Amino acid sequence: MKKTGPVARALRLTRWGMAWERGARAFWPLVTLLAVGFAALALGAVAGLPDAVLLWVAGAWLLAVVAFAGLGGWRYRRVRQAEALARLDRTLPGRPLSALADRAAIGGEGALWQAHLAQMQAAALAARAVRPDADLARRDPYALRLAGMVALVMALVFGGAAQTGQGLRAIAATMTAPAPGEAVPTGPAWEGWAEPPAYTRRPTIYLNALAGEAGTLPVALELPKGSTVSFRLYDGGAAPEQDIGPAGEDAAGASAFRAEQSGTIRIADRQFDVTVLPDAPPVIRAGAAPVRRADGRMLQDFEAGDDHGVVQGQAVIALDLGAVDRRFGLAIQPEPREPVALDLPLPRGDRREVRGQLAEDLSRHPWANLSVTVTLRAEDGIAQVGQSDPMPVALPGRRFFNPFAAALIEMRRDLLWSRDNARRSAEILRAVTWQPEGFVAADLYAELRGAVGLLEGDGFTPEARDRLAEALWEAAVQLEDGGLADALQQMREAQQKLSEAIRNGASPDEIQRLMDELRDATDAYTDMLAQQSQPGDQADSPDRGDEPGQQITGDQIQEMMDEIQRLMNEGRMAEAEALLEQFNRMMENLQVRQGQQGEGQENGQGNQPMNRLADTLREQQRLSDEAFRDMQRQFGQGQGQPGAEGEGEGEGEGGESLADRQRGLREDLGQQQGLMPGQGSPEGDAARRQLDEAGRAMDEAEQALRDGDPGTALQRQADAIQSMREGMRALGDMLAQQGQEGQQGQDGQEGQDGQQPGAQPGQSAQGGQGQMPRDGRPMLDPLGRESAGGGNAITNGDPLAEGVDPARRARDLLDEIRRRSGQPDRPQDERDYLGRLLDRF
Repeated sequence: MKKTGPVARALRLTRWGMAWERGARAFWPLVTLLAVGFAALALGAVAGLPDAVLLWVAGAWLLAVVAFAGLGGWRYRRVRQAEALARLDRTLPGRPLSALADRAAIGGEGALWQAHLAQMQAAALAARAVRPDADLARRDPYALRLAGMVALVMALVFGGAAQTGQGLRAIAATMTAPAPGEAVPTGPAWEGWAEPPAYTRRPTIYLNALAGEAGTLPVALELPKGSTVSFRLYDGGAAPEQDIGPAGEDAAGASAFRAEQSGTIRIADRQFDVTVLPDAPPVIRAGAAPVRRADGRMLQDFEAGDDHGVVQGQAVIALDLGAVDRRFGLAIQPEPREPVALDLPLPRGDRREVRGQLAEDLSRHPWANLSVTVTLRAEDGIAQVGQSDPMPVALPGRRFFNPFAAALIEMRRDLLWSRDNARRSAEILRAVTWQPEGFVAADLYAELRGAVGLLEGDGFTPEARDRLAEALWEAAVQLEDGGLADALQQMREAQQKLSEAIRNGASPDEIQRLMDELRDATDAYTDMLAQQSQPGDQADSPDRGDEPGQQITGDQIQEMMDEIQRLMNEGRMAEAEALLEQFNRMMENLQVRQGQQGEGQENGQGNQPMNRLADTLREQQRLSDEAFRDMQRQFGQGQGQPGAEGEGEGEGEGGESLADRQRGLREDLGQQQGLMPGQGSPEGDAARRQLDEAGRAMDEAEQALRDGDPGTALQRQADAIQSMREGMRALGDMLAQQGQEGQQGQDGQEGQDGQQPGAQPGQSAQGGQGQMPRDGRPMLDPLGRESAGGGNAITNGDPLAEGVDPARRARDLLDEIRRRSGQPDRPQDERDYLGRLLDRF
């Protein structure tokens, strides 16, 4: 029977599985016994047995190994092809594999027989390898094999080569012991090891290899401080004499001591002159004074170092009582409090030189905004501690600008300072809650009056004090933020729900409901933030983005959410999720400005997207040129061109791959799309469509670069460049139209041709030779770049008057230069010149 590919593969795997089954059934006792023996050697159990017992144990183990090996060889049977075929055939309905080997007994092999064979062949194609099953649980009811495997794993994890060597030498010494009356061969009377501390990452030293012969000069030995020196004595040898550290015993019963100072070790007729290398204590320094973020979080820079590495670090904050302004509620003696100990964040890996930043929110601590001292401590592997000089600072904490909220926070501080301030705090609460109409909300008034009763009562325990302090904090935050924190939390929860729904493939109705919920939460948050913002609050505004002064208007937020909605409606969920992540980061890091802006500001904001798109276009052109040169290097045609040296295969500037740079440009373009003006206008929609096409082309170019297809990557990069130019042209038309609408009221001061009085032909309406024609389109050089020198050419929007599209002409010209520079039959000088053109443009 001729076996097809799938059937042959299934038969081969089934046969291998059957061979494993028979091997496991026959040899599992042998494997278990070998694992137990290796574990006993590696874990030191063999070396600890007496010689008389060790000889019998070793002999019994060896006989068992031989017996189980022979028994396994006798049980094992080679798997025949017919056996594997029969097992595989039993898993198929009708046993088609056996049927294919049949021969017709009556009637010959006619059409019916051929149809039967065809049916069996089709059924045989469904053959799949049979999973092997050694059924070891029934043959090993006490799970001895598992015990052996556990012992083997323990030996590999916790065992060592030294224990294994000791066990083998003990067995060898026992087996080669001389008979009574024979001369006893001399061997080592001792063995010694010096093990440096683990944090030094130094290897263990075998002292017998350094001892040399008896009577020779002392051996010099250098050890890090804290090293453990251990000796194992044989035949009742004398204990070593040493003066380098305290003595003791290790886990195996050998004499051991810790090297603390330089000295001498004498054992038998050998001598070691030990030099203990000093371990310098760690050094730690604080950066500038701690700074307070807008949310009240403390940031503290630090630097630490140690010759072997810092193990842990702490920042200890203690109250500087002498520097505290002891007035009002702080005049009495404070209740004792332990200093605050904060663990410093340390990197993984090498910690010999560490730089980091501690970020901790201590705004609720009783010492917030009071004078404290900050001391940084670092510890190394042998518990040596280094610390910085105490730095007196005011502990950063949240600032409250609402007078009522500030009063509650001061009252909270006084109560946490000492419970003896209870009576004073009760009087202040009575004063601030007198005539609460229009000043204190009803629910807050009820809570504060209840606090007065608690403060004036006798049951003001530390637990009650802590609960009241928490309530005062929550009330102050509510008064300061006016619900802003709750609105921010609701917006975060809505963002998280929408992201999870997109990732989990929720229904369109559910995604739309969550999108509406996010819109409502965002509107509530931005409205509340606009109401809370006041002049002079810049120092305590929310954290901004990377660019200083970066802001965003409510209209731009709505445009970005509309873009997310559009992507979801088109089914582009991955892009929608990516844009939603950008939206989340933007709302976390940017200060939001609510309200409309004037026309002049709109025009100024409109130029910013145009400038960013121009930068992205230039980066895309530069990346395309680098990809082309990289393709030339791959085919050996670009060795003489400038820029061919210094870049790796498929890499650009800084060693970053071209695909990664292409992805970065795509992400930057996606962020710009979400902030583009002109939502709903024909020109704005046209610009967005073109930028969408550019984004898709960039994605395909990135994939082509990762697949090693530079030709496709260059084509898709050229498409992206063309689409970006078309999008910039549409955006320029929109901005030019907005500028013309904004100057309609000034027509009486200008001539009919739009020039100022006295303006010469060829000059712009603003009285100069600008780089932007009146239709908003930038002047381009022959390769499609914006002209650096400007120019006085003015177009009128007529395609016949403007001639051929300059962007298309530039693209064709650039393609032709690339094509000619890649032809090996052209002269080298010409190809060098074309390469210089590509480098320039």
